[in-house]
Parts: sequence; structure tokens; C-alpha cells
Amino acid sequence: MTQAELVQELKSLGMPVAYSHFIDQVSLPYLVYQFVYSNDMMADDVNALEVSNFQIELYTRTKDLAKEKLVQDKLKSLYLPYHKVETFIESENLRQVIYEIQLM
Repeated sequence: MTQAELVQELKSLGMPVAYSHFIDQVSLPYLVYQFVYSNDMMADDVNALEVSNFQIELYTRTKDLAKEKLVQDKLKSLYLPYHKVETFIESENLRQVIYEIQLM
């Protein structure tokens, strides 16, 4: 799956989507995604297989199990295993759920 394909799949969830951050204010809930690091597989001193690690971040005002399930079901349907972490951003009064995935 490519990054462009990932974006289209995220947009199909019906929430605003942006890379890294939004320039203008948007209403909650929304999704942000970004490249975080590569974990390429090497062979014969070259990058034989590109492995890009991305974060998909879901922002909500309160814990929203329905939106989390929506994102998780989409990732599962795309056969994209994920690691999930969540936190409360006190200064913004927002709940952040991060899904880390790999694209090859």
C-alpha cells in the first residue's frame, strides 16, 4: 500500500484528515498521519525493501470507542497490523489515540 492509498482509505472514514497538522481549525474528531521513521530491509549493502513507519493519530474531546473501532476496523480490513497508544493532552483538552503502522 502506498501513502496516497492510505490517505484515501483514511478519508473514507468521514473525518477530516491531514498530514502532520491542520493549517485551519477543524472540528473534532479528526485524523492526522505522518511518517515517523524507516525500517528498511538491507541486502548487499542496499535498501532492498522500503519499510516506512507511520503514525495515524485520532483526536477526540472524550474517549470515543466508536471512532476508535472505526479506525481499527479499517486498518484490519487493509491487513495493516498496528500498535496502539493513547494519552490525554491536558493543555489542549484532547484525547489522542496513536496507531503505528508499517507500509512496504
